[in-house]
Amino acid sequence: MLITDDFLPVPVPESLDATYLVPITGLPKVSPKTAVERLAGRLAEPVHGLARQMLDSPLMTVDTRTVDEFPELPPDLLTAFGATEEQLARLAAATHLVVVQAEYRPGWPPAHEWAARAVAAAVAETVGGDVVDVFGLQFLDPAAALRSLPDEQGRIRLVDWVLVPYSSDSDGLWFTTKGLRRFGLLELQAQGVPDHLTRAWGAVMTGAARRLLRDWTDGLTGEEVPAFVQLPVLATVTGHDIAVAYGNPEQHGATAPVLLRLELDPATDPDADSFLSLNPPPGHPGPPGRYFAAACATLFNGIQPDVRYTRTGDAMSRAVETARAALGDIRARFLAGRLPEESQLVVKYGLPGDDGPEYVWAGVTSWDTPERIVAASASDANTDPSVRIGSPVVVEASDVVDWAVLDGTGVLEGGWTQAVLDAGERGED
Repeated sequence: MLITDDFLPVPVPESLDATYLVPITGLPKVSPKTAVERLAGRLAEPVHGLARQMLDSPLMTVDTRTVDEFPELPPDLLTAFGATEEQLARLAAATHLVVVQAEYRPGWPPAHEWAARAVAAAVAETVGGDVVDVFGLQFLDPAAALRSLPDEQGRIRLVDWVLVPYSSDSDGLWFTTKGLRRFGLLELQAQGVPDHLTRAWGAVMTGAARRLLRDWTDGLTGEEVPAFVQLPVLATVTGHDIAVAYGNPEQHGATAPVLLRLELDPATDPDADSFLSLNPPPGHPGPPGRYFAAACATLFNGIQPDVRYTRTGDAMSRAVETARAALGDIRARFLAGRLPEESQLVVKYGLPGDDGPEYVWAGVTSWDTPERIVAASASDANTDPSVRIGSPVVVEASDVVDWAVLDGTGVLEGGWTQAVLDAGERGED
């Protein structure tokens, strides 16, 4: 096996398995094979045929067991991964579980996952029940489970298969993925992520997962399953990776790529998971969190600092007035948790300088009072050396000239002053 400083050998498991449950009351009245046949015309043929073939092979088993025969699923973890009270109540009332299990070799397509989820969704649809993804500890309604399966071109949204949970420690946020092991790849982790990057960095992790999963499956295309796959130590992540992972390839824009250094973090406990850690590239000065913030700023291009003046009555003045008029509404939506999932609210405010104000962006972390916003800087300021990427800042609402809601594809809402600046650079009126 060739080992170089440019590649990291990652071990490949001999086989992979998937387990899905369908909680029911009583016994099922329709066989799994009949339930799958009813999906004809609704499920893309590659997966529909795969599910039928797996059902007829020893690679899949479908059993009905009493609830007592299966280990209890932890309600607290199910809740943490999105279970509703109604779903938990149906699980508690169930007398039996239809258990769908499949096994397959590592590689693409992941036949064990696609076929098992399709069969479980077909069964759940016939009984009006739920699908429980045991690996992800997630409830799925049958329609959502079917939507997550590949289309006619074999495309999926990776966010339907890989979650990015995070927790807080003394150094910042600890992010991990949960779902790459479905495909045989070790889960990713990143530590020391600034608190204000919860949504942005989650999108970066998802994009990194997409890029590394592609490299991983490219290494598994031979007839024999190799013992190791060589992954690049320096992984390149682009806005396109993030957009594709979220199922929006046409919205990726033209952002610059960022580099992340891959490092194997083997578990010392045999029952614990090993990780692939994402770190800044070699030679990066300062703490990792600063690089992570810079990476987010690069990938979510379109929110840049500027030092330009506004003139009363011009387009920039109108943009500022529009943004300020909507501050109360966006604050209310932020506090109520009504912003889109995987999005981040940022505000633009002015810093005094000898040559006029410098306008910088900051990610909102809290906004308890209307007059004051607690945030983290999204860029380094030229006029104030204390304002650096990731540093905490307190912004007076009266100093705000713009705001925007961002996700992995760019600006979802707001950004009026940036639009004026961009139009000026293009020579538009």
